[in-house]
Amino acid sequence: MEYQRCGHSGVLLPKISLGFWHNFGQNKPYELSREIALYAFSQGVVHFDLANNYGPDPGEAERRLGRMLREDLGGHRDELFIATKAAYDMWEGPYGSWASRKHLMASLDQSLGRMGLDYVDLFYCHRYDPDTPLDETLQALVDIVRQGKALYIGISRWPLEALKYAISYLEAHHTPMLICQHKLNILDRQPLEKGILDLLDKEKKGFIAFSPLAQGLLTDRYLNGIPEGSRMTEGRFLKPEALTPVLMERLKKLNGLAQERGETLANMALRWVLQQQATTSVIVGASSVEQLANNLNTLKGTPLSDEEMRIIG
Repeated sequence: MEYQRCGHSGVLLPKISLGFWHNFGQNKPYELSREIALYAFSQGVVHFDLANNYGPDPGEAERRLGRMLREDLGGHRDELFIATKAAYDMWEGPYGSWASRKHLMASLDQSLGRMGLDYVDLFYCHRYDPDTPLDETLQALVDIVRQGKALYIGISRWPLEALKYAISYLEAHHTPMLICQHKLNILDRQPLEKGILDLLDKEKKGFIAFSPLAQGLLTDRYLNGIPEGSRMTEGRFLKPEALTPVLMERLKKLNGLAQERGETLANMALRWVLQQQATTSVIVGASSVEQLANNLNTLKGTPLSDEEMRIIG
């Protein structure tokens, strides 16, 4: 495994991290989740990315990690870098979502209970809350670190101006933001286009990308249409109408370039994200050990050349 320094900090993250968003809920057998996580750890993937509502049902991914920590990984706690988040819908009532001090602190306490931990290595505000004052959200994050419930703070999916303010506020309160998490892939480049990566590079903060394979579009799975049992047939996170003729043609051209490089489309797509400025790591999900192993093969490949980056666009 290759590790990369996270901004201007003492943290080293694997270039490829394991996300618990899919395949760690009640829709999958526990033994499959365990097999994937233990294989990841055996390959040096020490960063596990979770959130309070990952499942299904909400909280199930954290419960499963808690069981793994009890039964398999407890002796390796200090080798792991465990992240969780709060701010999306988690329980009923006015405090079960968004980024109030009440929600963030209550949710983290619940997360720690599910995982059987005294602290997490990294705690994120999972989304920008347009109604709660930024100072309230950010002071809650500062206090969470001061209480010893998290070692580092991250920000996820915040717009540029709010992110600038967060970096300044947290720095002034001696709890610097470690990392920003955002969606980034060849098909969706918002952090690049909206100046977020420029800001993180300038401020020497880490960046970690989720959905680097665009929910599976940037793999060979959809090159011949929509297969049965795919995420697109479920229609929850990836809609069938997304696979337009124009997109299909683009995917086939990208796949051709990947084949010329002697790798899979997924490998090339992950490499593209890793070569963006400020990128520390990419988060991958996996439905099997074989899929995860293929994603990790990305690190054995060669960097994309300037000409290949131009062709990708």
